[in-house]
Amino acid sequence: MNLNEIAHKLGLEVRAGGSALTTEVRGGYASDLLSDVIAHGQEGDLWVTLQAHENTVPVAILKKLAGIVLVNGREPEAETLQKARAEDIPVLVSALPAFELIGRLYALGVPGIRT
Repeated sequence: MNLNEIAHKLGLEVRAGGSALTTEVRGGYASDLLSDVIAHGQEGDLWVTLQAHENTVPVAILKKLAGIVLVNGREPEAETLQKARAEDIPVLVSALPAFELIGRLYALGVPGIRT
C-alpha cells in the first residue's frame, strides 16, 4: 500500500513531500527517540512520532523511510518543512494519538515486524 492510499484511508494531512506519496510503505515503526529509529527503523517504514523538529528529516533520509507521521495534531516546525520539502520527504499529520493511529495502520495491513 502506498502513502497516498494510507493518507486517504486514515485522514492524514500532507504537509510536505506530496510528490512522493506513491512511495510504497513496507512496514511501520513508532518511536520518539531519533537514536532508536536509527538503530531499528527499516527502509520503507512509515515512522510514527510526536517529534516535530528538523532532525527527523535527516533520520528519515538516512534510513530511507517512506515518510513521517506526526501524531496528536502536532505540526512540523518551519525548519522541518523546509528540509522535508527540499529532500522530498513526506511529512503527514494526524489528530489521532499514536496508539490509535498505529492500530489503524496495523488493521490496514502495515506490519511492524518484517521477516
